Amino acid sequence: MYSEFSKKSKKSDPDYIPENNEAEKADKADKASRVKMELYDWLQCIVTAIICGVLIFVFVGRTIGVEGWSMMHTLKHTDRVVISNLFYSPGNGDIIVFRSPSEEFEFPLVKRVIAVAGQTINIDFNTGDVFIDDVLINEPYIAAVTTLKSDFTEPVYVPDGFVFVMGDNRNSSTDSRSASVGLVDTRYILGKVLFVLIPGADDMGHRDWGGFGLMA
Repeated sequence: MYSEFSKKSKKSDPDYIPENNEAEKADKADKASRVKMELYDWLQCIVTAIICGVLIFVFVGRTIGVEGWSMMHTLKHTDRVVISNLFYSPGNGDIIVFRSPSEEFEFPLVKRVIAVAGQTINIDFNTGDVFIDDVLINEPYIAAVTTLKSDFTEPVYVPDGFVFVMGDNRNSSTDSRSASVGLVDTRYILGKVLFVLIPGADDMGHRDWGGFGLMA
């Protein structure tokens, strides 16, 4: 009788907490602590990633939009690309972004470096072949063979501090063949295109994400 009465009395006591409730409380507190630590770790990772991204784009690279169709099919109109000029020296085949001193172009131009300082470029407009120092170069990236002559009349020697550029869409590109662009002063180069960050949208607003990634 006494034992049963004692149990009932304890349960009716407002300060009485069964032992299994104590374990449950401790378990909940431990889970809450683990969740807080995980959230804190994730927050640290996100903040670190944001800071690293900002530092990369400030000191290493920047983004810029492609205007026009002169680099088809390598780059499309409205593609968003990442460029960098950190320790950069122009090389044959590089895709670069540069400013033209000509007032004709209000926005930076995107073209491919075909010849660098010390090289001579010649173009056979009958066959579309391009020669560097009398050696035929392989151009798998072009949309069509080079038939647009513009102001190009003879082999061009590229002096120090300059590069000769052309668009991959050879017959729809205003580039070093034209007097309005001519040889590009390397001091006007903003950087080399590293990769496509956001592919441009077509007329229907669709994006081909297959174009995302590093440049070949």
